[in-house]
Amino acid sequence: MSSQIGTADMGAVRFAVTSMDRISFQAEAFFDVIEEAKPLLQRHWEEIALDKASVPLDPDWDRYREFDKKNGLSVVTARVNGELVGYCCMILSMGLHYKTTPEAIMDIFWLAPEVRGRMGGVRLFRAVEKELQRLGIRRVNVGSKLHKDVSRLFLALGYQPIEMWFSKLLEAP
Repeated sequence: MSSQIGTADMGAVRFAVTSMDRISFQAEAFFDVIEEAKPLLQRHWEEIALDKASVPLDPDWDRYREFDKKNGLSVVTARVNGELVGYCCMILSMGLHYKTTPEAIMDIFWLAPEVRGRMGGVRLFRAVEKELQRLGIRRVNVGSKLHKDVSRLFLALGYQPIEMWFSKLLEAP
């Protein structure tokens, strides 16, 4: 008998995560997983987005497709028994200020709450780093929302805090 850790409503799919389940991490093509990821993107947005009334979730799939065509995306997914439970999407480019240094800038990452607390974040980013190394990336830039701070994760993985960003929602003209 396995002990239940949590359950999730993944759109039409409901699954239970048990202590015996193994989380796998793998690189996958963006457009191979996007339809499966859309319910998770909605959960992600509901959990961490600010200004929801003014800034709706509305991804620009055409721009993602352009990045993807130019090999400008790296996606690593987290799965439990084949079910998608998390992801990390990185944007790849040559640095604008350091044109000889290939870099990755985190676009988005999320793990379902029912798989958190089992080293999932550490394992996800180790898999991300391994994939980025395979792709020849030298510098990785990641971030943490201050109201849902996970900077402890990045510090544990050896990242250094280098900058703090500020945001302001402007009124429409």
